[in-house]
This record gives sequence, C-alpha cells and structure tokens, in this order.
Amino acid sequence: MRLQFSLKLRMLMLLVCSLPHTGSLYAETRFQTKFEASSRTETATYDEGIAYYEQLSQTFPELQLRTYGTTDSGKPLHLITLSLDREFDFARLHRQDKALLLINNAIHPGEPDGVDASMLLLRDLVLNLSKFEPMLKRVVISVIPFYNVGGVLNRNSTTRVNQNGPKEYGFRGNGRNFDLNRDFIKNDTLNARTFTQIFQELDPDVLVDTHVSNGADYPYVMSIVTTQKDKLRTPLGQYLEGQMLPFLFTSMASRASEMIPYVNVFGNSPENGYSQFFDSPRYSSGYAALFHTLGFMSEAHMLKPFDQRVIATYNLLLSVLQSMSKDSDQIRRLRAKAKKASSLQKHFPIAWHLDTTRSSDLRFKGYEAKRIRSELTGQLRLFYDHERPYEKTIQYANHYSPTITITKPEFYLIPQAWHEVIEALERNQVTLEKLQRDQSIRVESYRISSYQTVETPYEGHYLHHDVKLLKTSETIRFRKGDIKVPVNQWRNRYIVETLEPQGVDSFFAWNFFDTILQRKEGFSAYVFEDEALQILAANDELRTRFEERRASDSEFANNSRDQLMFIYEHSPHHESSYLKYPVYRVLSSENPLHSNITPQALPAR
Repeated sequence: MRLQFSLKLRMLMLLVCSLPHTGSLYAETRFQTKFEASSRTETATYDEGIAYYEQLSQTFPELQLRTYGTTDSGKPLHLITLSLDREFDFARLHRQDKALLLINNAIHPGEPDGVDASMLLLRDLVLNLSKFEPMLKRVVISVIPFYNVGGVLNRNSTTRVNQNGPKEYGFRGNGRNFDLNRDFIKNDTLNARTFTQIFQELDPDVLVDTHVSNGADYPYVMSIVTTQKDKLRTPLGQYLEGQMLPFLFTSMASRASEMIPYVNVFGNSPENGYSQFFDSPRYSSGYAALFHTLGFMSEAHMLKPFDQRVIATYNLLLSVLQSMSKDSDQIRRLRAKAKKASSLQKHFPIAWHLDTTRSSDLRFKGYEAKRIRSELTGQLRLFYDHERPYEKTIQYANHYSPTITITKPEFYLIPQAWHEVIEALERNQVTLEKLQRDQSIRVESYRISSYQTVETPYEGHYLHHDVKLLKTSETIRFRKGDIKVPVNQWRNRYIVETLEPQGVDSFFAWNFFDTILQRKEGFSAYVFEDEALQILAANDELRTRFEERRASDSEFANNSRDQLMFIYEHSPHHESSYLKYPVYRVLSSENPLHSNITPQALPAR
C-alpha cells in the first residue's frame, strides 16, 4: 500500500490550513515564551515552563494546572489541561463524550522540542478560542510539561553531541539515571509511578510522546513512531492505518512539515528500505497500546535547526488535535469496542517478530549514502551526500506476526508475598480480589525450564528472554489474603503480557521473580552419599535413569558432584520453589474447586 492520499482527505486539509500557522505565532508580550524571546534558540527551563503555565492558567479559566505525586527529583509532575467547558474531572469528561489527548514532554530532556511546542500550542488555543472552538468542543488536551524533572534540572550544552540546538537542554537520564522511556512496565522510578497514576486517571484516547531522533540523515524534519496496528484490536488498528495516519501525513505536508514514518536504521542508509520500530510495552507507545490508546512518539530530526523542529512538533500536535476532533466519536466508539472485545478475548499474542515477507511501498526522499575513507581512522565511514538527493519508492516493513500466543486463564492466582507485582497491577487499576480463607485450588503451574539473560545491565536490570516453560497441573494450598486476578477486564492485555513469563516485557523478563532462580538449600556431599544410595535402592525407576545417564554420558560419569546432584534433584529434599513460577493459572470455572473461592474486592488506593 502506498502512502498516498485521496482527494477526500486532501479536502479535509482545507480546515487544517485555515488554522493559525507557526510562521506567525501570536506574540503578545506577556505570553511570549522563552523560545520566542530568544529568537527561537533556547528552550524553557523547568522554573520558566511551570511559571509560564501558572500565568496562563491564572488568566484563562479554560486551563487548569495540577500537580501529581512526586518524581525521583523530589518534585511533583505537573499536568495542565485545556477544557473548553471548564470541566476538569476526567471521568465526567469521558461521560460527556469528550476525546482526551495526552501530550508527554521531556521524557528525554535533551530533546525539548515538545516542551516549547506545547507552550506555544496551548497559548495559541486560549488566545484564539473562537477559532478553535469547533475542535475544542470535542477534544480535551492535557499536557505533562516536564516528565523527566531530574533530567530537565540537569542542564548542559554538550550531551546531545549530534543535535542542532537549542543552546542548553536537559540530560537523558532522570534523577537516578534511568531512561524513563524504558520504565513504563517495570515502574522503577517515582516518575513512572506518578505517570501511571495520571495515565490511568485520564484513560486518554491518544497519547503523543515528544522526542528528537537519532540515526540516518534525510530531508524530513519530522518522523513518527506509531503504535503497531497488529497489536490493536482489528477495527482500531484499521482506523489507525487507514484513516488517522493518512490524515496526519497529509496535514503535515500541507503545513510545510512533510513527515515520514520513523526511520529505523542505525549506521546504515534507509534507501534500501526499513522496518517499523518495535514498540514493546517498555516504551510509551507500546504501554499505551496495552490499554487501547493510540500512541505516537514524535521524532523531530536531530540535524535540523531547533526552531524548525519546534515548529514541526507544533504542527504535528495541531494535526493530531484536528484529526481527533474530526473523528472523536469514531475513536471513542472503536476504543470502547476494543475494550469490550479484550475483556472477552480468549487468545493473546505476547511475543512478535517482524514479517519480512510483507511490506508497504513508501515514497521516500533521501540523500545518497556512500562509504568514504575516514580522515580520522583511515577506515571506511558512512557519508550522506546532500549534493545528491533522491526520491524513490522503498519497502517499509510494518507487519508483525505473533510468535507466542497464549490462551488466557479464567484468573491468575498470586501469593501475597509478591507484593511488588501486586502493587504494579494496582497502580494500573487492575481489579484484584483477595481470598478470604486458606484453601487448596487446582491450578496450572509453570516451571522455568530454560532462559537466556543479557550479559550487561540494561536500565538497572539483567533482562531475561527466550524463556521456555514446563506446564503441570497440580493442587496448591493458598492462604487467606492471596490475590486473584480475574482475566475478564478491559485491561486484559496488560494483565496477560506482564504475568505470562514469556512476554517480551513481562514481570519475569524484568527480574521481578529472580529469587526463584536461585536454590536456597543444598547438601554436604560426604553426608548425602549414604542417603543417596538409599534413595536409589528404594526407587527402581530413578536408579535405572541414573545408571543409563552414567553409561551414556562420560562427563557425568566422571563427576561425582553431578551424580549426587542428579539424585538430590529427584529426591524429596529438592526444594519445590526452585524455578517454579509463583503465578498460577486457573483455566476454567469448571474447576471443581472454583466454587470454594470467595473473593473480596480490594479497596481503592
């Protein structure tokens, strides 16, 4: 499919083009931003940005500035909301058929374009409410001015070594040096926990997380990462690909900010084609997709001047607002259907691979790439020749197919000892229930048979992958207060993808359960030798397996410790918790013990 657009969509742009253009932004002196006052060379500091929003919200009753929670810096997160009706209760806004847009800025504070673009946008909207009223009747806009507060406070002018402005900016790591765009599932930071509170309270229809890209060189100022359509329930994914994205690309072109899908190549050239970015749930757009929110990451190009990037980000935010206004009823209806379908869905993909057999034609403008001799190293280096631009059709691989699909259980059972997991579920407003008494329940359980772990730390963790499982059915004794997680909720995707250990960003992958990967007991060989003989003598089947192993495996036969360990692992002494995944699945209400479970709803926190 070509990214070409119909005459009907082009006609819709007439309305977009009638809106104020960033070439002539309002410049009323008392509402001038740091970006404008510095001749578009500087970005607002934390204090300047918050003070600016305080001034706007004190002047215009359609704006409300609130604080939430705290961050690793010790400061709260701010949220400024523009509601034409001056209604700021998000539950009521949903009931009033309003579409909600959430804009998240400065997740990487060295990429501050969205900070300044959002200040300009909200200022322009409230200064010209009569012009924007048709859109704002349907859409409520909320903006997090600075998400990574600690990074914003850590200003410098050197860490974005390849970036063209502004003069100063923040640092990518937060107050604890976490990259917050890897923390949406694991919630290591106070920033992420407070963001989760905001996101779940808003339940936004669309999320835009603003960034500046790294990677290849090309003429476009703006590119965009999009929620993978394959992960969304089909009608919502079809709407994203067939209506919303074409509208956004057309709108941006009409506003002299031609846009391209995020160029996902590093150390190479896009002219031979490229693939869609895989936005697993650790990232903002992948996290949003778990809750049927249309997620985008804007990616302004690092080599373009700062002012061009801010204007392009402004134009994208305005285009998203226009698209949401035009289709607000449809977006809300499709999300409602997706939520209901997810609550009833039986099979959930939890791991994906890029389908290289399917691709789309993409008309792409680029610079000819070549390998030239480096004056520094003497080796060949990549060089983009701006004297040799091209425009050609390339292949864009944007189809992902599931590699692992699981059948959901009726509910999961989690022993209360795993409080960090339970707290993460609570933060994401998953409905949980407590067992009211001790009882035995028939469950499906997993044992980790093998897994791989990265060799170097990644965001404070050693991620697991390629997890293999052994499944068994057994009766487990649960205690009063253990947690039941019904899998009949519209948040089912979050539930399944975090609790199934083979999920790409599951809690197991992020080391929440690493204590099960270590034995807590053992044996002294000189003592266990005699008992091992007795164990073999009493178990003909085990003795036969032991002797066959020793006969066929010379390394095993020559290692006394391995032989004793073999017997120990097959004896009553071997601890049952080793490699046993402590989240259990109850597959059906036909379970004969199901009726014994008397749940109690957890109080809201």
